[in-house]
Amino acid sequence: MFNKEVYIKRRESLKSKFNSGKLLFLGNDECGINYADNTYFYRQDSSFLYYFGISQPNLVSIIDIDEDKEYIYGDDPTIDSIVWTGSQPSIKDIAESVGVKYSGSLSEFQKVLQKTDIGRIKYLPPYRAEHYLKLKKFLNYSVEEADTNADREFITAIANQRNIKSEEEIEEIEKAVSVTADMHLAAMHYARAGMTEAMVTAKVHEVALSTGGNIAFPIIGTINGQFLHNHYHGNYLKTEDMFLLDAGYETPEGYAGDMSSTFPVSGKFTEQQKEIYQITLEAHNKAIELSKPGVKFKDVHLQVGGMIFDGLKALGLTKGDTKEAVANGAHALFFPCGTGHLMGLDVHDMENLGEEIVGYGGHPKSKQFGLKSLRLARSLEPGFVLTIEPGIYFIPELIDYWEENKINSNFINYKEVNRYREFGGIRNEENILITKTGNRILGKPLAKSIEEVEKEREKAFK
Repeated sequence: MFNKEVYIKRRESLKSKFNSGKLLFLGNDECGINYADNTYFYRQDSSFLYYFGISQPNLVSIIDIDEDKEYIYGDDPTIDSIVWTGSQPSIKDIAESVGVKYSGSLSEFQKVLQKTDIGRIKYLPPYRAEHYLKLKKFLNYSVEEADTNADREFITAIANQRNIKSEEEIEEIEKAVSVTADMHLAAMHYARAGMTEAMVTAKVHEVALSTGGNIAFPIIGTINGQFLHNHYHGNYLKTEDMFLLDAGYETPEGYAGDMSSTFPVSGKFTEQQKEIYQITLEAHNKAIELSKPGVKFKDVHLQVGGMIFDGLKALGLTKGDTKEAVANGAHALFFPCGTGHLMGLDVHDMENLGEEIVGYGGHPKSKQFGLKSLRLARSLEPGFVLTIEPGIYFIPELIDYWEENKINSNFINYKEVNRYREFGGIRNEENILITKTGNRILGKPLAKSIEEVEKEREKAFK
C-alpha cells in the first residue's frame, strides 16, 4: 500500500470531475474453486485498489459528491474468522489507514441505499457474477440493467485518471517489469529438449512467487507459439522447436509487468527461424521508435504491419503494393493481433471499463480482422505505460481458411506461405513509458537480438 496521502489525492482528483451524485465502488469477494472455503487466488478490483489501496474481500465504498464524504463499508472480523486467519483490523481502522473518515457495516450500507435515489448512484461496468448479484441486491437491477446503467461519465473520468501513471506507479511498474525479465531469463537458462512445457512454466512461476508477488496473468509457455493465447502446457520440447514465453509479474501492490520472448530449444536458431525472427525484431524496435507523445498508436500499428508485410515480401511470401495490402488487412494473416496495449494495475489496463473509452478515447473500433484486436489506438500521452509486442504467426487453420476463400489472394503467395505452415510463431514484448520527449523502456533489459538470445541459451547447457 502507498502512503495514504496518495489515495486521498487520487480521490480528490476524481471528485473534482463531478458536480453531484454518489460514486459506488464494488470491491471483489473471494470465490470458491470447488467449495466455499477452497478459494481461488484473491485479487481486489483494480479501481478499488487505485482509490482505496485495500486488498481485502467483502468491501464496498461510496464517494458522496453532494456531501463531500467518503465511506468504506464491510463487516468486522468475528472470533471464528480470527481463529482461522489471524488478527485482523476493524473496518474503521482500515478506512482510516487510507484517509477515509466514515465507515460502517454492510447492513448499514444497505440502510443508506434504501434512503438514496438509485438514479444518483454511479458505478462501473460489472465483470464478475458477484457484481451482478450485488447490483441486484443493492439496486434491484437485472443483468441487462446492470450492464446498461453503468455510468459512462464515471468510466471516462477513471480511465483518463488511471491512464496517466504517477511517479509512485511508474516505480512500482518498473519493479514488476524487472522481475518479469528475471522470469524470462529463468526460462532461457533452464529449458532443454525432453522437458515438458509445464516444467519450464513452473520454473517461471517460481521466480514470481519467490519474489513475494505472483503472476499477472496465466503463463503462456509453449512450442506452439502460432496460437496467441495458448495455455496448454503438456507438450514435450523438441530440438527443432522454438519456445514462446509470455509471462508477467504482479507486485504485492497489484501492478503488472508483461513481456514475451522466443528462443530456440536447441540453443541456436535455424536460418529460417533467424529470417522470421529478424523481421519481427525490426518491427518491434520500429514500434518503440515511433511511440511518442501525440502519435496515434493506430498509426504505429499500421506502420509495423507494413514492415512485417515488406519483410515477408523479401522472402517471397507476400506481394503487391504494401500500403494497399495493409489497408485491406493482408498482413493480418501473419499478424492478427495488436502491436500493444496499456498496462498498469491491470495487465490489459482497465479492459473491464471498455476498450473504446480506455484505448480509443471514445472512438469506435474497427471491425476488420486483425485491426479489431488492437486494444490501443488513441494518441499517446506522457504518463501512458504500454506494451510493444508485434509478432509473426503461421497458423495453419487460418492459412487454409484464407486460401480456400481467396482472401487477399492479390497480396499473399499461398504456395510459399504453406512452406512455413509448421513454423510456429515469434513474439518479443517490452514495456515502455511515454515521456514528454519520447519514451523509455521500463525495467531490466530483456535479451532480444539473435546474438543476445543465443548467448543466454548457452547457459542452459553448461
